[in-house]
Amino acid sequence: MKLLTKFNLILILLFGVCGLVIAEVAYSFLIGNARREVLEEAQLMMASAKSVRDYTADEVAPLLQRNSKQDTFAPETVPAFSALATFKHLHDKYPDYEYHEATLNPTNPAHHAVDWEEDVINYLRDHRDRQEYTGERMAASGPTLYLATPIPAEASCMQCHSVPSAAPAAMIAKYGSAHGFGWKQGSVVAAQIVSVPMSLPVQIANQAFHRLLLYLIVAMVATMIALDIGVYYIVIRPLQLVSATADRVSKGEKDVAPLVVTGRDEIANVTASFNRMRVSLEKALKLLG
Repeated sequence: MKLLTKFNLILILLFGVCGLVIAEVAYSFLIGNARREVLEEAQLMMASAKSVRDYTADEVAPLLQRNSKQDTFAPETVPAFSALATFKHLHDKYPDYEYHEATLNPTNPAHHAVDWEEDVINYLRDHRDRQEYTGERMAASGPTLYLATPIPAEASCMQCHSVPSAAPAAMIAKYGSAHGFGWKQGSVVAAQIVSVPMSLPVQIANQAFHRLLLYLIVAMVATMIALDIGVYYIVIRPLQLVSATADRVSKGEKDVAPLVVTGRDEIANVTASFNRMRVSLEKALKLLG
């Protein structure tokens, strides 16, 4: 096997191992960065929903209650209603973005948690120290990241969700008395859940990763070509001249010109040593003759 072939095999092995490590680290970074971007979007949506809930509870609900008749029930006074109504406009424009206040035992059955949302609520109920829970699931639009925060039953909730007899008659007339009661104050009864699609950020990350691989391959090939040229002119070609000259001397040719010595590296030392050996050999042959 020629020296240049051995050198290239070593380079391929070295570049291959380094390339795999770089690719793994780069892919993890790009996917992680895409996930962080999606999570930031979800946190922004969650903060917006909380702002709508707080505004409804602090400003809208007291105003409507003061101006409404007794024994009436205005859904607009419920913070969850306002948050869901606000995000409905966002969902109409961006159908892949979702906001849901999933409840295990809601007054309005439309807000009942589906299977995976029930798992999220139960997790938050079992881990009261967690104020935020994230995960990924496969939706109809592709991979989706969800962000959930717990909704505990507060004292203000109990006037409508303790027992049917304590709830406003108008609410009973609208939703009935079969659902949304028996809540325990302080227990997690629901969760705010924001779902943000990951398809586009992941696609961008994959495209960036593929471009990085292409650049790495091009850089590897260019480096190997440059190194091969350098090795050929610095190492292999001088050694070939030494080998060809040695072959001529071994066949008895006379008046073989000495090799030109350039530089002070190892190849120059080998060339100088060969010249000295050739002179010594010629002197020895003359003595024998």
